[in-house]
Parts: sequence; structure tokens; C-alpha cells
Amino acid sequence: MFTLTRISSALGLAVLATVFTPGASAQPQPRGWQQVAGPQTIKAIKAMPRLPASATSDDGAVVRVADVARVIAGGDDVIDIMETLGLGDRVFAAPESAITEAGRKAPHHFLFNRTTGAEGVLSLDGTLFLGNSLRRHGKLSETLRATALPAVVVDDLQPAPQKIRKVAAVFGLTTEGETLAKAVQQQLDEAAAIGKPLTRRPRVIHVSATGGGGKPTVGGKDTAAAQLIRLAGGINIGDAANTGDYTALSHEGVVAAMPDVVLITRSDLELFGGEAGLWRNYPTLRQTPAGQANRVWVMPDVQLKVVGSQSGAGAIALARAFKAFATGAK
Repeated sequence: MFTLTRISSALGLAVLATVFTPGASAQPQPRGWQQVAGPQTIKAIKAMPRLPASATSDDGAVVRVADVARVIAGGDDVIDIMETLGLGDRVFAAPESAITEAGRKAPHHFLFNRTTGAEGVLSLDGTLFLGNSLRRHGKLSETLRATALPAVVVDDLQPAPQKIRKVAAVFGLTTEGETLAKAVQQQLDEAAAIGKPLTRRPRVIHVSATGGGGKPTVGGKDTAAAQLIRLAGGINIGDAANTGDYTALSHEGVVAAMPDVVLITRSDLELFGGEAGLWRNYPTLRQTPAGQANRVWVMPDVQLKVVGSQSGAGAIALARAFKAFATGAK
């Protein structure tokens, strides 16, 4: 028995378009809230995979990759990197909650969790499994390789440049990966240079409608958002709470955390149902410095919740927003 749920292409795209794709029904930004987004100056290339390639999975296995026509991707971070390398059309299956364009447009969507079985993955008939979490995909990849399906894991808990190099190597694109990794590292260094001197570091609560299995949660220390907040000069309250991933925080805990800024992605804001939904799910946020100042910042999903090719752009935008906060601007 397995828990990977296969969704028909038409149904999967219809559901995701309603939830994640901006359109006529998108929630207008509430008055006083701030958009924080950096221009993506790193342009996607159109690279052709150089195969066969040899890639080292983060679980230690050396994997020979000969066919990348139908990639089963385990998360938006590896999909984002594939997109920037011009390989988005190779994404054959993606998580049902995908926020990347290639992930939403994938022919097949599935529900991934910690108990996903190899039978479900194999039923998708892919040519490569590219996982993004040793916790979720380590044992699974080992089983898949035993059936002759190449499986590589590029763990999400590592810096974007390192992850980019590893994903590129899977497709035999080490040169292109190195170029992209260096460009993103330069952006991250720029963000760090802005954030490091700040004498007033904002306390940030990153809230999500999807991070904890569909329940309202707060981003912990191991999330992509936490990495970005720390780098840009802020204090992620999930670090202080010593939570690892996305975790529910009590109403009392929200007040005690005293956040100066509420950070949320566009798709999470849609899922909450806009401003009213946010305050309804986190009623005590109103009692915090962030709530009293109506200081809510909205970021693109791929610049906040994904460690990938757009992390640098998001980091710079966030560092500049922190600097403005530190110097007294709203």
C-alpha cells in the first residue's frame, strides 16, 4: 500500500490554478501592507542535458543518469532550478501544491508525505526521480534505485548555490550550474552586506497556510524563509521558539513572540482568503507590534519559501525592507 495520490492532469491543473495562480479572483493587497519582491535579474538559459551524467545523491549514492525526459520532482526548489536551466519542460510529475510554473503545468501531480511508497512513484512511469529532502526521500530513493529507476536527492537544508550545483550535475550541466550558483551567491552576499550592519533587527513571524499539512503555522529554523530572514538581518521568531519546520504556535505564543513584521507569501494570502482570513487564523497577531502597526509584508512564493535560483533576489528585497524598518520607515 502507498500514499502517493495520483491526480488527473486536467483536474490537478484546475485545482492549482484556482489556489495559486493570480487572476481576476486574486485578493487585492490590503491598505498599508507592503509588497517585498526583488526583480529576477538572473535570466533562464536553454541548456541541453549532457548525458549520460554521474551525480552524487545527498544520501551518498553515485547515480548514473541517462534519460531525463520525464522527471518526477519532489519539490519546488529543484523545479525552480530546473526552470532556470531551461529544463522546466522535463518536469513530468510534481507535488499537487506546487507553486512554480513548471510544477503547476506538469502532466501529473501527486501528494507527497513521509510515508510515500515506491509503488506510487513507479506507477508514474518517470525516467528519473529528483527528490529534495533526505527526511522524506532518502529511503524512498534507495528503494527506487533497487528497481533500476535512477533517483537523486538534493536535500533542501543547504544553501542555494550548493543546491544549484548539485541539481545541474544531475543533467550533466556542471558549467552552467557553476555560473548560476556564482550569480546567486553574489546576490546573497549583497543582501548580507545590507543586513549585517543593522543595529535594529526586526523580529519576523513568517506565517503559512500550507507549511504544516494545510494548517496555519509559523516558519521554524529549518525553513527556506528562516534562512532568508537571518541572512537579510532579521530575527526569525521560529528560531527563538526552537521549531524546526513549519509548526503551529499557540495564540499566547504569538503574543509572547512580539513580532515587528508579519511575512506571508502571495499564495498563502490567497489560501487564507485575504486580510480577514489572516487575522481570523491568527487573532492575537493584532496584539503584537506588527499587528498594531499593520506591518504585513507580502512576498512571491519562490523568493521566500523556496531555496533556489530566486533566493538571491528575495534576500536583497528583504534586506532593503529591513534596512528601511531599522531607519524608521514603515
